[in-house]
Amino acid sequence: MFGVIVNAVTVIFGSIVGLLFSKFISDKHTDSIMKVIGLCVVYVGIDGTLEGNNTLVLILSAVIGTAIGTIIDIDGKINALGKFIESRFKPKTGKKSSIAQGFVTASLLFCVGSMTIVGSFEAAIDGDNTILFTKSIIDMFSACLLAASLGFGVIFSSVFVFVCQGALVLLATLLGPIIPLAVQAEIISVGSIMIIGIGLNLCGITNIKVANTLPAVLVVPLLVEPMNMLLALIS
Repeated sequence: MFGVIVNAVTVIFGSIVGLLFSKFISDKHTDSIMKVIGLCVVYVGIDGTLEGNNTLVLILSAVIGTAIGTIIDIDGKINALGKFIESRFKPKTGKKSSIAQGFVTASLLFCVGSMTIVGSFEAAIDGDNTILFTKSIIDMFSACLLAASLGFGVIFSSVFVFVCQGALVLLATLLGPIIPLAVQAEIISVGSIMIIGIGLNLCGITNIKVANTLPAVLVVPLLVEPMNMLLALIS
């Protein structure tokens, strides 16, 4: 759990720095920087998708998971939580972005993807926090720029980071040793698709409700073996 705590603290630190220096960063520069971060996030997502070996599992997991997430309306519930936080802490700056937007964007960016999953698994199974420490550095700089652009809501994402990654570490402690490496690879691949969606959103190209795709990572373990058997029969 040490790596999780470090990650949450770096998000808080980066957010505070971003808030303090936001008045010195123009909207034009912030927008340009955020789009560059978006492109980098897309690259990280593309790199992660290459971990998987079964495209059919990737597609079916994404479709089924998104359908489930849309029915449950995960995006709506997360936004409702952000709105609740916003009602309690009104931003005093003149920026147009809301606390809810900052909270949701940062929470998804910091908690969805290959580094979160792999880092949590390695921390739980091997006691190796290297990936989580690396992710902490990336998140710190991202939080700084996100806070400068999106405002005070970003700092609240540290709570989501702690809860989400902490839960993954606990889950990995229980299930990690019995989950085949092939399944872990497919989970990383599906999670990375979500990262690409977040990157495209940050670039302003799309407006994908990435939160609704989260159940896809839970669908993956149910599909890997059946799809492998199907491919074996076909080939």
